[in-house]
Amino acid sequence: MSSDGNGRDYRDAMSDDEFEAAVETRRFIVDERTHGQRLDKLLVVHAGEFSRSHLQGLIERGLARVDGVPARAASQHVRAGQAVEIELQPTDESRAFRAEPMALAIVDEDEHLLVIDKPAGLVVHPAPGHWSGTLVNGLLAHHPGAATLPRAGIVHRLDKDTTGLMVVAKSLPAMTALTRAIAARELRREYVAIVHGVVAEGMVQIDAPIGRDPVSRVKMAVTRAGRHARTDVARMVGNEHFTAVACRLHTGRTHQIRVHLAARGHPLVADTLYGGAPALGLQRQALHAFRLGFMHPIDGTARSYEAALPADLQAAWHRLFG
Repeated sequence: MSSDGNGRDYRDAMSDDEFEAAVETRRFIVDERTHGQRLDKLLVVHAGEFSRSHLQGLIERGLARVDGVPARAASQHVRAGQAVEIELQPTDESRAFRAEPMALAIVDEDEHLLVIDKPAGLVVHPAPGHWSGTLVNGLLAHHPGAATLPRAGIVHRLDKDTTGLMVVAKSLPAMTALTRAIAARELRREYVAIVHGVVAEGMVQIDAPIGRDPVSRVKMAVTRAGRHARTDVARMVGNEHFTAVACRLHTGRTHQIRVHLAARGHPLVADTLYGGAPALGLQRQALHAFRLGFMHPIDGTARSYEAALPADLQAAWHRLFG
């Protein structure tokens, strides 16, 4: 069976009927030993196969009752002799890896790989807060072989609000070869970004390690403890307030282009996480993967693709530069 690497099997993802069958109501009486405990802690004892956070979510949704009355909060304290019941529903995560038909902007496809032009707003892989509607869900619906591959064949990612080209494996040999090509820096990935400020002419190599931001866990940062990261940046066109730049990735760290440019004082337009202000009609970071090049993992032919700017970036570009 195929797993996503975290013990979840794609082909075992639940249908709605399977979900209903998995729902269980568990009942028990509070004894003297657990008198005065928080409800959520007590439920962990009686439903230890679920995390405390999941059980807290069930309580918040009104699925726990004490003496027949919906529990007020996870922090509610129980008394000896009270009857507790909880409707145990499968976690959202356990239902995440199932096929969901969606329109994919396919640029090229054969039996071994798929190149897509990802739109803004599409999350690539299921994660907390995004257990459905992801690219993985769409790939599982697009071709049966995705269920046999780790991560449904995804070998590199784009952030939710970054647009542009991605290559996805459709067979295990292709996935192995593409993963090795990325590790060897043989996959050419080029981006267009619009940033705040004036970027000087010429090409700049930003070679600065990236790791988790020590202050904010939702951000990455240039830090000595980080992993090696290199981005080549070249000015394309600009004015006194904004510059369009071309960026080439040599490594693939999380948020790499966004972090490197922000660290140089040029955050991406509308990238509020890293200090970029909304402008030019943009409400998401101005970043687009416009060019992708690699050797086909099976037949060895050179492949190169380009994707035009999406409508919002086109409008911003014309507003700035005509």
